[in-house]
Amino acid sequence: MSAKLDVVYGGYSTAGKKEENQDAFAAYQPTLGITKYKGIAACIADGVSCSEHAQQASTTSVTTFLSDYYSTPDTWDVKTAVQRVLGSLNAWLYHHGQQDARHNGLVTTFSGLVFKSNTLHVFHIGDSQILRLRNGEVEPLTRPHTHRHGNGQELLSRALGMDSRLEVDYATDDIQEGDLYIATTDGVHGFLSNANIKEVLASLVTHSQLNQHTIEHAAQQLVERALSNDSHDNLTCFIMRVNSVPDKNIEEAHRELSARVIPPGLKVGDKIDHYQVEQVIYAGTRSHLYKVLDRQTAKHYVLKAPSQNFTDDLVYLEGFVREQWVGSRIDHNNVMRIYPAEPNSQFLYHICEEIKGDSLRQWIHDHPKASLYDVRMVIEQLINALRVFQRAGMVHRDLKPENVMITTEGVVKLIDFGTVSVRGLAEIQSPVIEDAPVGSVQYIAPETVVHGVNTMQSDMFSLAVMVYEMFAQAMPYKMEKVHRNKPKSVSEWHYQPLREHRPDLPLWLDLVLEKACHPSYQQRYDAYSEFWNDLLKPNPDLMSGYKSRPLIQQAGNKVWQVISLILFIIVIVQWYFITAQ
Repeated sequence: MSAKLDVVYGGYSTAGKKEENQDAFAAYQPTLGITKYKGIAACIADGVSCSEHAQQASTTSVTTFLSDYYSTPDTWDVKTAVQRVLGSLNAWLYHHGQQDARHNGLVTTFSGLVFKSNTLHVFHIGDSQILRLRNGEVEPLTRPHTHRHGNGQELLSRALGMDSRLEVDYATDDIQEGDLYIATTDGVHGFLSNANIKEVLASLVTHSQLNQHTIEHAAQQLVERALSNDSHDNLTCFIMRVNSVPDKNIEEAHRELSARVIPPGLKVGDKIDHYQVEQVIYAGTRSHLYKVLDRQTAKHYVLKAPSQNFTDDLVYLEGFVREQWVGSRIDHNNVMRIYPAEPNSQFLYHICEEIKGDSLRQWIHDHPKASLYDVRMVIEQLINALRVFQRAGMVHRDLKPENVMITTEGVVKLIDFGTVSVRGLAEIQSPVIEDAPVGSVQYIAPETVVHGVNTMQSDMFSLAVMVYEMFAQAMPYKMEKVHRNKPKSVSEWHYQPLREHRPDLPLWLDLVLEKACHPSYQQRYDAYSEFWNDLLKPNPDLMSGYKSRPLIQQAGNKVWQVISLILFIIVIVQWYFITAQ
């Protein structure tokens, strides 16, 4: 078995020569499953002495941070989760601190670490300090947010609760086995040199039976040395040692992904666990879909199983597992629900909600001259689904008409999450690497093909292409030659005006789609709401920008058609005079 993330920690804090200890520190080591998605978090805070309730500020900050951080969605990356939590915490401290007669009643420094997979995430506000001791060398991972006053006194320039706006230093670093991380308040590091720290901690680097008691003793030693050096402040030292880090390899990944057996092709009447097949919906080369009856609840679902053709395809299997993970964490009317996997099943499959209706592909076929009203009815719901993905830190990456269902009641459902990119999962080391961009040729964004980039704007591109197709029954870009020649630049994508297919539709609508699926993602809309607003009414800025274009760009292919006709007439006239002579 390869190593898992293991961090052992301990600390020591004292009021020192002061009457009240306004420092605080805390850490949380969750269960293995939570550690995988959220990591191991630790933090330290030093209540600002001039603050009326400094002790409350520091204690509240460390406890609230840990509680709220582990309450954020698993799909969020560490940076997003930390920023949201600290932003909310800062707003609370600032608001309640301003109620005090002296103002700034709840102010504290704050420094923290999150160990996740093979990466350390560091975030910092104030003048607490985090050091790393590796291979005998001490390196600071934070810098103090202070400025020197005219009388030589150091004053804080940033802290939690000090201002309504919060600026947090954020950095990442790799984790190695044996690393020591030392978090201290200024009552400690202000009175110790790096040499003092290395001397005290030297034994921890090579200690074979390191435990919390040993680390706490070392932290106490550092505090006592600072006291002997005439420290006059509160003193806190918090030490974390990395005992082991995840070290996945292909063999282990294969064992994990193939732990459950891919079921063989099923037929009506077959049973798998407590589900009975009532209909074979689809049997393809990549997956199989069945309408099943849950014999325990008498409810109907759709069972999706991978094809046995992909037994050894780790990229596909990881995507299939990820699809269940994503679908079971999103609960929205416009997103297909996938239910948690059967914990004791030996088979690999998903249980999905049953969707009675047709795909958007069929809708396009049935609406050859779709109206703006009809398209809006579909796209509004699809945008609602994509916003849910965006808020969860996800990019779908395979938007196409086949992956959108419309129920008999007109409810739009986004399906197929096997290629979804999740920021929270991207931080977890995996030996399974995609060797090619994912997505369908006609709908994949140029930046994904050329640079391997996937953002919300990439899904925006695919969405806009689908809207274009709903109106035109054609595509905005002719992709056959582009993809065959392996494009080197997004400039190889050339937009075909919508009005060439649907002259009955207004120009302003064409400009909206041209912007939404622009080859350069920086030129697209920054938010789905902006795209939706422009689908509802003309955007004056787009119209004025169009009028300032050169005539040849405004008229598009019509200019070249006219030029070609003129040249053809000239050739005919010349031929006539030549033959007449």
